[in-house]
Amino acid sequence: MGGVLQGLVLLLTPPLLIHGCKPIVINTWNFTNATAKAWEILRQGEGTAVDAVERGCTVCEELQCDGTVGFGGSPDETGETTLDAMIMDGTTHDVGAVADLRRVKGAMAVARSVMEHTTHTLLVGEQATRFALMMGFPEENLTTPASVKMHEEWLRNNCQPNFWVNVSPDPTTSCGPYQPSNASKNTKESTAKEGGNFSQLNHDTIGMIALDSQGHIAGGTSTNGARNKIPGRVGDSPIPGSGAYVDKFVGGAAATGDGDVMMRFLPALVAVEGMRAGLSPHKAAEMAIYRVAQYYPDFMGAVVALNMKGEYGAACHGIDHFPYSVASRETDVVEVKTTSCVE
Repeated sequence: MGGVLQGLVLLLTPPLLIHGCKPIVINTWNFTNATAKAWEILRQGEGTAVDAVERGCTVCEELQCDGTVGFGGSPDETGETTLDAMIMDGTTHDVGAVADLRRVKGAMAVARSVMEHTTHTLLVGEQATRFALMMGFPEENLTTPASVKMHEEWLRNNCQPNFWVNVSPDPTTSCGPYQPSNASKNTKESTAKEGGNFSQLNHDTIGMIALDSQGHIAGGTSTNGARNKIPGRVGDSPIPGSGAYVDKFVGGAAATGDGDVMMRFLPALVAVEGMRAGLSPHKAAEMAIYRVAQYYPDFMGAVVALNMKGEYGAACHGIDHFPYSVASRETDVVEVKTTSCVE
């Protein structure tokens, strides 16, 4: 019993803060323009880790990275693009997030406004839009010719794939409207819940962690969600501990992939707690991924992790190789790293 108590004390006792840190940025996928913007802010001393995360993720929103971040991508079943974003300050442990944000392009900046101008953590839907307009953000159409085409092709394909299960008429062959059915949860209708609708072009997130030279760490996410999602769906990205999590005593982590599955396991928090317990960032990310895979062996996702020493790593599942982007003073350039996936 004494050994167990000693271990608990070790986990609950924060280590000393590390000052004079080597600044570094790490983010999911090969979104190098976002990494470069965040690194420019840190390298030139133009802002804090929070500034770097906000501006880096905003670049991805503006460039519509892979069609999965920002306006004009991943329309829902009605053809509308909605946005989720979150930012977390590891020094204060404050969080700002928006979900199902409509008709406002700058989701990450709105999330920061939630963090800095309210005592709330998460605003959603039309009320999040109303808040954004009050904060001076312009109301804009998030639909583009590309998103219209995606939606029209989906309709022509009998609304396939979709995220409905155990309903009638058969969601694998029709567009509804649906009603609950008595179908067994063990039938093929449940494939959507196993992550079958996610791929590298429907991966749902940029997740970024930044550490500045003053020892401040921040994390954030931005996404337009799952393509063809049921209206109102919110994934893992704006959920603290799921899409991203940072702790000034330990480090930070960010996740990407099948958010409906991954949010059930809080993988970013798990990875940070793994590092708190002494694991390397790579091993901590592996542990977070393995927890999900134990229940959902077919899911697609990845985690990047960074500790306060500037050490980093990543782990993935359901992808041949997972690319992630890093910039630090060691190279002073943005590098794309890859990691093999957990089986």
